[in-house]
Amino acid sequence: MKPHRIETFKLSNDPLFEEKLVDVVGLYLNPPEHAIVLSVDEKSQIQALDRTQPGLPMKPGRCGTMTHDYKRNGTTTMFAAMNTLTGQIIAECMPKHRHQEWLKFLKRINRETSKSLDLHIVCDNYRTHKHPVVQAWLVKHPRLHIHFVPTSSSWLNMVERYFRDITEKHIRRGVFRSVDELERTLIEAVEQHNQAPRPYIWTAKATDILAKVIRARASLNAPDISRDLH
Repeated sequence: MKPHRIETFKLSNDPLFEEKLVDVVGLYLNPPEHAIVLSVDEKSQIQALDRTQPGLPMKPGRCGTMTHDYKRNGTTTMFAAMNTLTGQIIAECMPKHRHQEWLKFLKRINRETSKSLDLHIVCDNYRTHKHPVVQAWLVKHPRLHIHFVPTSSSWLNMVERYFRDITEKHIRRGVFRSVDELERTLIEAVEQHNQAPRPYIWTAKATDILAKVIRARASLNAPDISRDLH
């Protein structure tokens, strides 16, 4: 028994879970010809944190140090689109993440990709992604095809893996005296990544994921034996 340990879980209640899962995983494992598959999302409320005192750099036998307290210097939102085949990133930082900013980023994606190719964009169900203004623009640009992951299934959006890396390598250990300094660090990290991009390889089949979900639901709905013993 290890009572100090706990595992978390989240099961989607999306009535179209299986349909959306098969659609998105199909794009990852069997991308369509003459098209680009982009995993797109925004990482919101990234804080520009400055430490209250200077830390010490790491050296042999001693890890780096930083104070536990900090000063907040504002926030930014990072929009990122990852080419699932090449690993190449298109990114931009904006102060907010409303439908206006989402549409601005879609327009940039449209500009910076070959007009001869269709674009299949995987994104989550955030309401700004479905705003009527956005939908009206998409109707006029039919080469863009939006694929929504099931609700409560951010793990299905591959760009989240990149966000985790940039958090661990550039944000968590950073010291930022302003939002501008934070945004420069993020964009420089993207530029460095794009010099030798490496894609994240998706291997899980939709059938395997569905089988795990079925087992999880069965476990969740099983009677609590320990409670019955009391």
